Amino acid sequence: MSEFVRSLRLWMAPRRVQEEGDTPDYRFSLANERTFLAWVRTALALIGGGFAVDQFLPDLRWGVRVGMALALLGAGALCALRAVNHWVRCERAMRRGEDLPVSRFPALLGLAVAVVAVAMVVVVVAGWAG
Repeated sequence: MSEFVRSLRLWMAPRRVQEEGDTPDYRFSLANERTFLAWVRTALALIGGGFAVDQFLPDLRWGVRVGMALALLGAGALCALRAVNHWVRCERAMRRGEDLPVSRFPALLGLAVAVVAVAMVVVVVAGWAG
């Protein structure tokens, strides 16, 4: 079974995570949980931003408005899923005494948000209307 599939199974079975390795210092587990919650807050903000773009910019061209809204909503959904996966991967690494996993996701998320932000700046400056 691949590592990815194993991680997916652990999403809904935190007791299985506890069966691996040794219990880490509780402060590290709590820090991992705070990081998870920060990712979830980011996901909620992105989702809220996507809805705000769709609902509060009705004068914007339909394609532009929907494109920006979908980009933010998609980034929010990916961020929420990534939060769970990252929590599991970090918890397992700490229990095994391994280095914490690295990820390109923060850089990709930052780029996606920057692209949407630049598009919004262009829209505001150009004053595109529907």
